[in-house]
Amino acid sequence: MDSITLKPRAKINVSLDVLRKLENGYHELETVMQTLKFHDDLFIKKTSGGEVKFETKGLSVPNDEGNLVLKAVKLLKNKFDTGGLYIELFKRIPAAAGLGGGSSNAAAALRGINKLCALNLNDEEIKDLGLKIGADVPFFIKGGTFLAQGIGERLSELPKHPFTHVLVCKPGFDVSTKDVYENLQIERITKRPDTGKIIEALKLGDIRKIAANSANALEFVTEKFHPQITEIKALMKKHGAFFAQMSGSGPSVFGYFEKKQNGIAAAAALKKSELCAGGIFLTSVF
Repeated sequence: MDSITLKPRAKINVSLDVLRKLENGYHELETVMQTLKFHDDLFIKKTSGGEVKFETKGLSVPNDEGNLVLKAVKLLKNKFDTGGLYIELFKRIPAAAGLGGGSSNAAAALRGINKLCALNLNDEEIKDLGLKIGADVPFFIKGGTFLAQGIGERLSELPKHPFTHVLVCKPGFDVSTKDVYENLQIERITKRPDTGKIIEALKLGDIRKIAANSANALEFVTEKFHPQITEIKALMKKHGAFFAQMSGSGPSVFGYFEKKQNGIAAAAALKKSELCAGGIFLTSVF
């Protein structure tokens, strides 16, 4: 094998709770995370020599050391003789959207180079490396449905999320996760998820119960500065979504639809509203 192609997938936070602020300045979280079918493409090929060539296509993202793919490559090259590599990333997942695209790309790079270069790292070893890049990276090593705790590094696999169509909308602005947490007053959080009931609903495969007990504790902060998020959720529900919520610290909003045609109609309405200049994607859980 001299090349490999991977599909780094987007994620949503089915629920997100902020429990407390830690002494180191980080926040203790409890979040149910879920990968989506929607993905980027990452192509990696072995080349002669020891140089790394990295190119990006599709949506505009950094192709220098600010890109998490190159951070992943650097981590591995510092520990192993990976040889020369040509890496091409085709971006569909918007950046700074609460969808984990950069972390997913990094995880795919770690997995892909591990397999391509026969480094023989197991999943736990790859997760340890991923955590050095970002708190969400270990989740994407496997993907699926997980409970993430701590700052996101403690992962517990959950029963598979029931199938549903998912409409994702990215407004035409970015949100700084750092700014959201700096403006968060934990004592003012009024709507929190019931993680125990969500896990119970996952075991039963009861998607309505999952939705009824889900919430994102960061929504009230981001919505305060960006009321468009409230408008997007309302428009999704008007067109058949039985659940709509912000993902991560935002600004992306996702909605659950039982019928694909309702998702298509909601996507058309959102496009007409011009609320989702950053992109609209109809996909499903994966």
